[in-house]
Amino acid sequence: MENYVGKRIDGRYEIHEIIGVGGMAVVYKAYDNIDDRIVAVKILKEEYISNEEFRRRFKNESKYIAVLSHPNIVKVYDVSFGDRLQYIVMEYIEGITLKEYIQQQGVIQPREAVLFVTQILRALQHAHDKGIVHRDVKPQNIMLLQNGSIKVTDFGIASFNRSDTRTMSDSAIGSVHYISPEQAKGDFTDAKADIYSVGVVMYEMLTGTLPFQSDSAVSVALMQLQNEPDSPRERNSAVPVGLEQITMHAMQKEPSARYQSAAQMLLDIDEYKRNPDIKFDYSYFVDNEPTKFIDRKKIANKTPVVNEAETNTDNDEIIEEIDDEQAQSNSKLIPILTGAVAGLGAVLVVILAVLFFFTDVFKSSEIKVPQFIGMIYETEIKDSSKYKDYNIEIEYEYSAEYEVGSVIKQSPEKGEKIDEDDVILLTVNTNKTALVTDVYGQSYLVAKQTLEAAGFVTSYEMVYDTSIEEGVVINTSPEHGDEAAIGSTVVIYVSSHTDADAIETPEIVGYSQEIALDLLKSVNLEFGEVTIEDSTQPEGTVIEQTPLAGDPIHEGEKVDIKVSSGKAPTKSVDMTVRLPYKNGNAGTLKVYLNNVAVDDAGAEVLLNSSTYSFCVSGSGKDDTLIVKIDGSVIYSCKINFTADPIAVSDEKTIDDVYYDSFYYGAMSIIPNVEGKTREAAEKALNNQGFYNITVETQTTLDNSKVGKVINQKPELNGLNRYKQYSTSTAIVIVIGKGVLG
Repeated sequence: MENYVGKRIDGRYEIHEIIGVGGMAVVYKAYDNIDDRIVAVKILKEEYISNEEFRRRFKNESKYIAVLSHPNIVKVYDVSFGDRLQYIVMEYIEGITLKEYIQQQGVIQPREAVLFVTQILRALQHAHDKGIVHRDVKPQNIMLLQNGSIKVTDFGIASFNRSDTRTMSDSAIGSVHYISPEQAKGDFTDAKADIYSVGVVMYEMLTGTLPFQSDSAVSVALMQLQNEPDSPRERNSAVPVGLEQITMHAMQKEPSARYQSAAQMLLDIDEYKRNPDIKFDYSYFVDNEPTKFIDRKKIANKTPVVNEAETNTDNDEIIEEIDDEQAQSNSKLIPILTGAVAGLGAVLVVILAVLFFFTDVFKSSEIKVPQFIGMIYETEIKDSSKYKDYNIEIEYEYSAEYEVGSVIKQSPEKGEKIDEDDVILLTVNTNKTALVTDVYGQSYLVAKQTLEAAGFVTSYEMVYDTSIEEGVVINTSPEHGDEAAIGSTVVIYVSSHTDADAIETPEIVGYSQEIALDLLKSVNLEFGEVTIEDSTQPEGTVIEQTPLAGDPIHEGEKVDIKVSSGKAPTKSVDMTVRLPYKNGNAGTLKVYLNNVAVDDAGAEVLLNSSTYSFCVSGSGKDDTLIVKIDGSVIYSCKINFTADPIAVSDEKTIDDVYYDSFYYGAMSIIPNVEGKTREAAEKALNNQGFYNITVETQTTLDNSKVGKVINQKPELNGLNRYKQYSTSTAIVIVIGKGVLG
């Protein structure tokens, strides 16, 4: 395996360190020197470059993630599929895998587990809506950030739901501890396969254990097919009943008995969050016949991993061995069933009698809650055989009215009837208190460890606040410095730049208003203010939206839009033309745009070679502007009002020909004024109609030329002295000045 640490890929990605090694790729932390950011670069191992199956699977991962855009799914920035190097550039995730977090914590508290699984389901629902099934959902492929947010990674064996969805024909199998029964059999897989895997992840979070464990991957796969797992509460009595029901409903063997979508599972999660004591009424069809399935070809042996160093179990012969063991089991089943049926009638009578007389099977499971208030928990309740079958949980609170260690509250109350498995919550009086440590400014995980080390129980809530660094503790309840009972709960409030309840605003600019509304309704949004605005876009096209595409928004909120009227917007431009000369006489100037008079641009003007400015407005792409004086054109051009800035082209100015033919005296011979004083020279030029005169000075050693014209332009050499010039011609006269000024 080639190590790319210290190298630069494609002149852009500077590889810093290895952060994960998977079955077919290595993940590096790198610096993108073009976009100035830290990224994760996943590089296909060199030994797999020539393997068409691995190359295809590697391309699949980038192809699937590229069409996904969700805050709980890792982003892909760049891909490269060269002959010698193939890599995917993804956002760098500063965190640990959910698997590592479970191993650290042992058991995830229900509140935290619900937060995590909610984000996982939202990510999967987004993928499923795009027609993509992940097929390898497991804690190793789920990253946990410091602020508690989740990123789902590794779509390496994903498939499009609307295309080939048979796991075996795609030559891939997910990690055996988390795969659905239909994946293990090689049957059709759709979004419900991911739901099963989410159920297993939930099970592991709540209990700290996997539902099925064995030294053999084949045995685990068979258990997924044939065995029912222990209920989560059998392994952890603290798991709420409603959460256990949600978990087991997701893990039903038959896809039709599970949640049919991530959205459906989220609905029950939301119900649980509103009422943690909720119980769901699920009923399942139980198929007592063993699962049968047919032979198929062997599958590929490894599954890719993103941002984690754990490699998957080899799966080469799992399916084939399952077939062999299943076939042997079926061959023995027929004679056993034949013998069993013969004695079934008699045995059944005996069994029913034993159950009735010697067990509690036919007795009611309801119990009456006894009085616990006032009792000492440690000596009278905790180790008492009288209460060993009660499902008791405790919390601590200080009260001056009761003895330390005694029960001061109970729920349910004395005398209420409950099921045997229901939790009885006892509040025990404690005089042991401690000051809540100041954890403000710390990361959530550090704050959690600090407070729990001080003897408190912790929970947390994310607070959407972009003004504070993400993942930082901004407050606690009780606040730091307050005294709180040991064992009581301290709520940690953590800043988040991601609104967990928000979705991304879809892109609707460029669509018709009707299609835009359909796009918004598909994610439970609607139009807000609709404004009509002039635009070159077709009528009814959305030209602007607020919030912008990709911005966070909550379901049910509104998106303001601007819609094109189909008419180009009117713009204005300032124009300037030079007036002809006619001995300072007056003339009538009119401006026309596309042969329509621009009323506010017309005026009576002095025809003295000066300039005239006016403003004209329009919206066309090729509008014609004409300026006339006393009915004759002196200027024309084309104006493109749709350009930015407005473009003027094809300018035409009527010069000497027009002045000669239209104005009497507009052409004249320039008099020779050399040797004249400035005043005499200007007078001589004015007498011939020339007023556009510029005076310059030039030093001379000849005192006779000081104060007199020593040069003029145009120069009057040769035949020029007899040529007629437009009276608007610019004339320069140079006056001599002495050395001393």
